[in-house]
This record gives sequence, C-alpha cells and structure tokens, in this order.
Amino acid sequence: MDCIFCKIIEGVIPSTKVFENDRILAFRDIQPAAPVHILIIPKKHIPTMNDVTDEDAPVIAELFAAARQIAKEQGIDESGYRLVNNVNADGGQVVYHLHIHLLGGAKLSPLLGEV
Repeated sequence: MDCIFCKIIEGVIPSTKVFENDRILAFRDIQPAAPVHILIIPKKHIPTMNDVTDEDAPVIAELFAAARQIAKEQGIDESGYRLVNNVNADGGQVVYHLHIHLLGGAKLSPLLGEV
C-alpha cells in the first residue's frame, strides 16, 4: 500500500508520536496550522469518513477519546481546541487515510458560517 500514514504506522517514515495504543496513533503534523497540531489516525486503513462501517464505530469513538486525552496532556483542554476531519478533495482531504486534526494552543478564527 502506498499510504504515507500506513508507512508512519509501520515505522517506515518517522514521526513525532504523542499517543499510541493497539488501534490509534497520534503524531505532530509536519506543517502545523496552529501551535498544537496533532494528527490522530486509526491504525486500520480507512480511506475517508465515507468508508467507515458500523464495525468501525468503536475505533471512531476511540479517536475522539484519544483527542480528549491528548488535548489535556497538551494543556489546551481548558482554553479550547478544534477537531477537524476533511473528507475527499472538495473537503480538503489530501491524505486518504482517515484522520482527525487536533488544533489548539492559540485563539483560532471562527470557521466559515460560524457566528
């Protein structure tokens, strides 16, 4: 498989890990968009959120639990953070391996359409 995130999981490509268990890996983004920018991925290759099955529900819940834990460890749980999942090209997805961006450490501008 030619997936950069799968290669990171396998250890072929180095990363700065901040969390890992049997099903989830989280590491620092190499092009951060915020002072804290961590990617949280399932170790199972799932291309997009559209490809998530009912069988994947536990790992999806675990992604969010990991995000909550990492935010606390990074000291941004109280000040606030953003979780982003891009889906397909028009949604801004570049790497086709499901991932959540955890962004924080600074005041983030509102997203389009927010009041």
